[in-house]
Amino acid sequence: MTAVALIGHGGIAQDVVTALPEIGSPVKVVGAMCRPGRVQQAAKALGDIPIMEACDGGSRILLPAGAVGGIDAIAAMRVGGLHMVRYRSRKPPAAWCGSPAEKAVDLDKLPGRTVLYRGSAGEATLLYPQNANVAAAVALAGLGFDATEVELVADPEAPGNVHEIEAEGVAGRFAIQLQDKASKTNPKTSTLAALSVARALNNLQSSIVI
Repeated sequence: MTAVALIGHGGIAQDVVTALPEIGSPVKVVGAMCRPGRVQQAAKALGDIPIMEACDGGSRILLPAGAVGGIDAIAAMRVGGLHMVRYRSRKPPAAWCGSPAEKAVDLDKLPGRTVLYRGSAGEATLLYPQNANVAAAVALAGLGFDATEVELVADPEAPGNVHEIEAEGVAGRFAIQLQDKASKTNPKTSTLAALSVARALNNLQSSIVI
């Protein structure tokens, strides 16, 4: 059995705790870390899993692809020379509730596709921390937070959480689009995000890892 601890207790963490037993994984979540003062809130969200307020241990951090594909291709292209990476997140208006978008537009009355933010991954993750975790993963895999282009869009016609990635470098060019179903626990994130974490944890015990 492999024992792991999670960082945070939000929707993704809750979905991971649910998914691991469902796929018969030998990985066991033995704890979760949370911010100071949020132990009771975390315990309520994760049940019997022990909660810790922060610790130093020189542990290894795993960064799974989350809600998107193509992360491995971006990282490989970076080795040979990566020139451009662009990420676009298009989600239904409800997914942007509780974010700075509420002050910029009327999410309940959007006439159509509306760009909420256009700029760098670094600024996007600071302004929209609950919505732009994919932007952070893309930035870490490729050109970094300052050079990765990001566009965040609210779209009443979006079929779900839509992620689009374009990358170009010495090795070539690719474009990918994923239409993910929103998590039942948190509409700001995709169901695939938690499943990706569960797969990454399960790979810790697998003899063949893809």
